[in-house]
Amino acid sequence: MKRISLALAGGVAAILLAAAGSAATAPAGPLSGKLPVEGTAPGFDGAVTWLNSAPLTSKQLRGKVVLVDFWTYSCINCIRTVPYARAWASKYKDQGLAVVGVHTPEFKFEQDLTNVNAAVGRFQIDFPIAVDSKQSIWQAWGNRYWPAYYLVDANGKIRYKQFGEGNYDKMERAIQSLLAEASGKPAVDSGLVNPATPAEQMQPDLDNVGSGEAYIGYRQAENFRSPERVRQDRLQQYSVGALQLNEWGLSGQWTVGAESAVAGQADAAVAHRFSARDLHLVLGAGKPGASVRIKVTLDGQPPGADHGADIDADGNGVVSATRLYQLVRQSGKVRQRRFEIRFLDKGAEAYAFTFG
Repeated sequence: MKRISLALAGGVAAILLAAAGSAATAPAGPLSGKLPVEGTAPGFDGAVTWLNSAPLTSKQLRGKVVLVDFWTYSCINCIRTVPYARAWASKYKDQGLAVVGVHTPEFKFEQDLTNVNAAVGRFQIDFPIAVDSKQSIWQAWGNRYWPAYYLVDANGKIRYKQFGEGNYDKMERAIQSLLAEASGKPAVDSGLVNPATPAEQMQPDLDNVGSGEAYIGYRQAENFRSPERVRQDRLQQYSVGALQLNEWGLSGQWTVGAESAVAGQADAAVAHRFSARDLHLVLGAGKPGASVRIKVTLDGQPPGADHGADIDADGNGVVSATRLYQLVRQSGKVRQRRFEIRFLDKGAEAYAFTFG
């Protein structure tokens, strides 16, 4: 299982997509070649519940073109695709398109329906979502990526698939092609959507991304540079000194688990030397209803104009839900920075860094 960034999507798409054309130049209209049949859509059996809709079956969707969107709510690559999925659902609803989200969690906290419902509201998603907390639908479709799109024709056949963010022009041209095929008429509107992408939904600055996803839990952690050896699932004091690019460390008391690290005291901190416009960190407050105050610095100073959407210019913020937090957006020239976040209250959970 893997999250796929826009930087990787082009390479993956070149292997996996049925449509021709480059990512840099959008086709002038719907795809001219007929999209090949790539199997029968497995459906949505195994969903633990549905959001925004009663349960949907393949039989109920027959006659519609269906865009199936595998996502998970703390994944930055998925978050950046949400405005496009919403825009397609709205634009093509009356022309026969149904968008169905499949929320398949990576982390345990993403199985919590309270968290999923909060994310659906926060991102203003109004199309149906199958909650796939047991990964039953994921397995039936043979999926391995977040985000992943499967486009199903009016006869229930998979005709197009795309893994990773980006290549939105290709996806929309494929939608238009299958809608025209189903109706027997040319596309009503051959233009492309251009949705607003605020805060963490803004597309990444690929020319300046020099850092990749970094997990904090010991199961997938890499480039950890605190001098103390990690004691799995046990409270320990850590320290962190100088860091090279893409190295990170802990300071203060932490319990490092398989998925996350939990702060055992106030003023515990995480530091990371990164190079990217944006830095995000998946964080939680430790228990429902709790909140943890945070203080962010860049190179030892308040972030000022380089602060992200979830903190102020002095670096102050509050973690009150388990989700992705945007903590840095460099406003000027992107350069290497030493990021540090201090948790002013104990109990904070830190899961993973992502960049953009």
